[in-house]
Amino acid sequence: MTLHVLDTEVSHGESNMEKDIFLAENISSNEIILRFYRWQPYCISLGANQKFNDINLADAKRDGLDMVKRPTGGRAVLHSEELTYSVIFPEGFLTPRQIYNEVNFALKRGLVMYDFNLSEIELENQNNLSRMYKESKTITCFSTSAKSELKYKGKKLVGSAQRKFKNSILQHGSILCGNFHKRIINYLNIDESQREIIKKQMDNRTIDLNEILNQNIDYDKLIASLATGFDEYFANRISLLNMELNNKAQITIS
Repeated sequence: MTLHVLDTEVSHGESNMEKDIFLAENISSNEIILRFYRWQPYCISLGANQKFNDINLADAKRDGLDMVKRPTGGRAVLHSEELTYSVIFPEGFLTPRQIYNEVNFALKRGLVMYDFNLSEIELENQNNLSRMYKESKTITCFSTSAKSELKYKGKKLVGSAQRKFKNSILQHGSILCGNFHKRIINYLNIDESQREIIKKQMDNRTIDLNEILNQNIDYDKLIASLATGFDEYFANRISLLNMELNNKAQITIS
């Protein structure tokens, strides 16, 4: 099993999503693909089943924001001051639930490598999804946390979503590096009372690396740390699986 790490740098929303889909549809059975990317211009993405009329498209266009639908589920995200990851597994390596859980453990390892002050990051242990989708505040992804998502001192730091393709499973997510994502409330088609509720909830429930570390984020160092953390975590995971199967395998970065 080989791990391929890609840094595709900065692109617009449609290109970023098309690359994720292409990789998910063309992965081989003996590889894992880990990709990092950013967004220019800043972009609002909607979950696959979310409606565009949740967003004031005219205001978003006026302010130079891009718009795109993700192939995955979940709610609206303003991709701005963040590093986005995507990871694609061949079907049958792990279950979707296992992937969601273990990818976040791997991301945590990489974040701690970036800065040891991030060692307080933990995985959400409550499953809030059923409640989340019943509440109007969940027009936005970062209004609440799903089980196994990464939090720092109770506040959400990484939001992720997943989709199963014919022969693969794609998971991608936003690692918050600044607080610009909160401005999504300016583009929601909701009344002012709802807007104020969501604003308070995002202030209370989200945090970013800049706020935690009180420093500008070195994206090159962050990518390198995450790639190393991911490689080490899944090298160990594959070793454990192979012990169970009395088989041998090796994972390498190419």
